[in-house]
Amino acid sequence: MPNSPKNKQPQVEADNSPTPAHATTGSSTTPKGRLKKTPKMVANGSRAFIWYLLALAVLIVDQWTKWLAETNLNFLEPVPVIEPFLNWTLAYNYGAAFSFLADQAGWQKWFFAGLALVMSLFLIVYLVKAPRKAKLLSFGLALVLGGALGNLIDRLLHGHVIDFIHVHYADVWHYPIFNIADIGICIGVALIVIDMLFLEKKRDA
Repeated sequence: MPNSPKNKQPQVEADNSPTPAHATTGSSTTPKGRLKKTPKMVANGSRAFIWYLLALAVLIVDQWTKWLAETNLNFLEPVPVIEPFLNWTLAYNYGAAFSFLADQAGWQKWFFAGLALVMSLFLIVYLVKAPRKAKLLSFGLALVLGGALGNLIDRLLHGHVIDFIHVHYADVWHYPIFNIADIGICIGVALIVIDMLFLEKKRDA
């Protein structure tokens, strides 16, 4: 007996087309433990002790050279070292960089000392949390820490910062007299800026 139209079943053709390269396979309920995770940035942790030693070295050299300057130099009497570019000249800075607020009544001593103390505590904590692979950043932070502590000690002990490095060109141009702590701070800040501009994004990527 021939089949009636109602009994005819539609035939489904097999789909032999290739699977797209971007097609996903497997269940969408894959356990989280099997998913590929981006590794977290490892912090310095206990290895921050190495950077603390660097900061301590900057502090020791700074205080030692200031002691030599106070012992062997007369106030504001230049001693030629490399003419006409470099002298040793003992000077006292009662303010901040470039003698900022140096002519105030004395309150600036405690203001800058408190500022240096807060910065030092922040750097001590941040060195522990800084990425371990960010060595240039940690190096810069350690230099700033050592310099900040060096000038902080001066303010607390003497009420002023001891400077003695005098860069100039004859009597035409004079750079403000500075010290080893200032060198550490300036180089440290430069390294931190370089890390922020060129290396931080690469680490995050």
